[in-house]
Amino acid sequence: MVTAVAAFAFLYLPIAVLVVFSFSDSPLLVFPIDSVSLAWYRALFADSDLWRSVGNSLIVAGTVVPLTLILGVPLAFGLDRVNFPGKHLLEHGILLPLVVPGIVTGLALLLLLSRFDTRLSLFTVAIGHSVWCLPIVVTQVYARLRRFDRSIEEASLDLGAGPATTFWRVTLPNLKSALLGSALLVFVLSFDEIPVTFFLTGSENTLPMHIWSMLREGVNPVINAIATLTIALSILVAFLGLRLLSRD
Repeated sequence: MVTAVAAFAFLYLPIAVLVVFSFSDSPLLVFPIDSVSLAWYRALFADSDLWRSVGNSLIVAGTVVPLTLILGVPLAFGLDRVNFPGKHLLEHGILLPLVVPGIVTGLALLLLLSRFDTRLSLFTVAIGHSVWCLPIVVTQVYARLRRFDRSIEEASLDLGAGPATTFWRVTLPNLKSALLGSALLVFVLSFDEIPVTFFLTGSENTLPMHIWSMLREGVNPVINAIATLTIALSILVAFLGLRLLSRD
């Protein structure tokens, strides 16, 4: 019990300290705090460059989610419905982008894109995030398909529905929770990603890169407010995603 409490304290106590300091009136990180204030949140909402980076992060994450779904769902169906040489190797290899450090993935994609003279932009960041997050969609949809009762599809076909109608009205609705859950997790991971973004971003910063640039100039209390809001959003979206996945 003591070990578990110590482990959780080691993981989450720094986050709690960060949240507490975001409400401190002092520009110095001193404890205990003298007075509670929302000054840093007001400064946060007045920073136009920061909100531009938030918009860029939303654009990237909003692009990554449909890209990973469009690529991941057919791949999951292929793994579930088709037998081909090397299938078991692919089932394990699909997790490689998650296992390989993000720095390696970002550098590899940068070298590949440079061979095609591709200009770095938010689109290249979205490509990198899609490669990194694709295994999440594939594994979640594939796991749901393996538990899916194929007799429902067979009944639909026997009753006169075509393959397309069966897919849209029978198969896809049964995958809804897996699709929504994985989409929410992909959104959170893409929104907070730094290593891959570092190599693939152009002149436009995402929110994590903007925070990184602020840290290079020193510890600014506004960063505590940004981090607190980001943590709250990430917890909310991740909680919704996990709840949807747990329904399966």
